[in-house]
Amino acid sequence: MSDLKKTSRSLAGIAGIVAVATLLSKVIGLFRQQAIAAAFGVGPAFGAYNFAYVIPGFLLILLGGINGPFHSAIVSVLAKRNREEVAPIVETITTLVVGLLLFVTIALFIFAEPLMHLVAPGLFITPEQATVRGIDSETFQVLLQTRDIAIQQFRIMAPMAILAGLIGIGFGTLNAADHYWIPSISPLFSSITVLVGLGGLAIYLGDRIALPQYAALGGTVLAWTTLAGAILQWLVQLPMQWRSGLGGFRLRFNFRQPEVQEVIKIMGPATFSSGMTQINVWTDLFFASFIPNAAAAVSAMGYAGLLVQTPLGIVSNVILVPLMPIFARLAAPENWADLKTRIRQGLLMTALTMLPIGALTIALAVPISRVIYERYAFTAEDSYLTASVLIAYASGMFFFLGRDVLVRVFYALEDADTPFRISIVNIFLNGLLDFLLVKPFGAPGIVLATVGVNLISMVWFLVILNRRLNGLPWREWGVPIVGLTLSSMIAGLAAWAIRWGIQQGFGDEGVLIHLLQFCVAGLVGLGVFAVLAAQMRLPEVNQFVDRIRQRFRR
Repeated sequence: MSDLKKTSRSLAGIAGIVAVATLLSKVIGLFRQQAIAAAFGVGPAFGAYNFAYVIPGFLLILLGGINGPFHSAIVSVLAKRNREEVAPIVETITTLVVGLLLFVTIALFIFAEPLMHLVAPGLFITPEQATVRGIDSETFQVLLQTRDIAIQQFRIMAPMAILAGLIGIGFGTLNAADHYWIPSISPLFSSITVLVGLGGLAIYLGDRIALPQYAALGGTVLAWTTLAGAILQWLVQLPMQWRSGLGGFRLRFNFRQPEVQEVIKIMGPATFSSGMTQINVWTDLFFASFIPNAAAAVSAMGYAGLLVQTPLGIVSNVILVPLMPIFARLAAPENWADLKTRIRQGLLMTALTMLPIGALTIALAVPISRVIYERYAFTAEDSYLTASVLIAYASGMFFFLGRDVLVRVFYALEDADTPFRISIVNIFLNGLLDFLLVKPFGAPGIVLATVGVNLISMVWFLVILNRRLNGLPWREWGVPIVGLTLSSMIAGLAAWAIRWGIQQGFGDEGVLIHLLQFCVAGLVGLGVFAVLAAQMRLPEVNQFVDRIRQRFRR
């Protein structure tokens, strides 16, 4: 029993370390995004960066991310080995990975232009094509400038391919040796280097930083500081890795070693599965490149996406982390009645949080965007564009997290094939919806395509679970979700009315007015939702409140 308590305290401590590090990274990441917005707005420097970062960022997330394929494979293999066995394995894996990724880096640098043409073909148009598409000469010049900056940024960030592998190996190695703080905190160094670079650029250029003639310089600074952040993210891991005897820079070529083969065996399928989401990101940017002002469109998508991912990330941890082991324990057929109860709990908690947050975000998208981003180069026009994309994102928050809850149920049932097959279909579905919605709606249409994919996936998962679990209590689940949806809509309308009243009484200019709209209208909306939700007498309301209290007590 004492051992069990010790393990429990250890897991709680690990969760606390990761939670604090994640919160710090998100806060610094928000500061970074605000600095980028203030320096470049939705101009070509940041627009080009969003296109140029697709492949390097894909590799960094896929190979270097926590819970990515490298991390998962290395932890699963090294955690079962003695400390003295680890160094030769890590050095062999590092030799193999760096050798392969060196060729990838060289290829990225040499073929930067054709690869950017693949990522953003809409930027590579002729004057004749621009005329056919109704693009004026000024917008056409911005497209050309965005294309040239993106190619330059892509070449600068090409070495991130190697760094992604090294960072992923470092994450997995340190976690397998029970070191969590440095790997968890290291991503924020990337944000810090960008902030430092932008600060230096602001000192050098002053008010000229947002002028079009300095967009190329700004884009270059963004790319170099991003690369520097990846280098720093890797370097901060090395001292602890060396002190712990977990491998160094020694070249080892024993690629047939069983442990190395085991890592490769795990890493292959995991890499393929993890890449599905990034393919959808590439598809979105592919179609976004055909929007006349593509730089502004993808910039707004980046700014709005961060605002939505922050609450989604926090709430998903509160809901998914405790439910995942429970789903697994109830996977046997004799426990399916209890499993259905837990699935309902997960879905209703998702509705209880994401529906009101989404409704309030829709009602207050403009003041949210103006309070967080509108300063210096980021204009009121940029705020309204970002707000339109934010509204599209907010409309799908429930479907995004609800789909994740159901995916975890399939994993608990030891069925990874169904989510994988659906994710394959989603790639084509996402491309089709992007094609249909981008022309009439622009950047918000691309986001609405993603919302549609998540909605269809969620319904698809429920239909399969209904068959797999011998029927689902549709009425028992559906009625409270409809009730929470209506309550959220009423709360959103109340928030919008309060915001409108403040606007009529005090005007609509000035950060204090926008902050007043956001705070007062948001609090009123939350109050209205709380009153309406309480009338429904759902047990999930009390469960969620208790869970939040437990988190704060820790």
